[in-house]
Amino acid sequence: MKIIIPGNPIAKKRPRFARRGKFVSTYNAQETEEGKALQIVMAQTPPDPVDLPVAVKFIFFMKRPKGHYGTGRNAGSLKANAPTIHIKKNDLDNMVKFYSDILNGFAWKDDCQIFKIDALKIYDKKPRTEIFIEAVEDVR
Repeated sequence: MKIIIPGNPIAKKRPRFARRGKFVSTYNAQETEEGKALQIVMAQTPPDPVDLPVAVKFIFFMKRPKGHYGTGRNAGSLKANAPTIHIKKNDLDNMVKFYSDILNGFAWKDDCQIFKIDALKIYDKKPRTEIFIEAVEDVR
């Protein structure tokens, strides 16, 4: 199964707390982001989630900053020293967590079924997230 989610990859954020008089409440600041990603995931996954062990590969294509491109007549071309590997914020593990939580109940029943994860953050002109899911009968 292959799932493509267009746009900048999203990292899982920590829950937020708000004081309301004598009480403290917890809220999720990412509900709208989760909802948008979930709609895209639902359109690309089968109606029944996988009930087998799964190996998942995440490839996060991050938007290149303007500094990677030349100026003047070279404005559309990449500089020779522009990196391909993304090592800035957002953290890779937080992005994996965000998308694996969203896929719960849609691509697989529960994320405890994941026995192998490959993840990669690289630069690309078109930011997106590509997720490859392979169900396995037996891990041996």
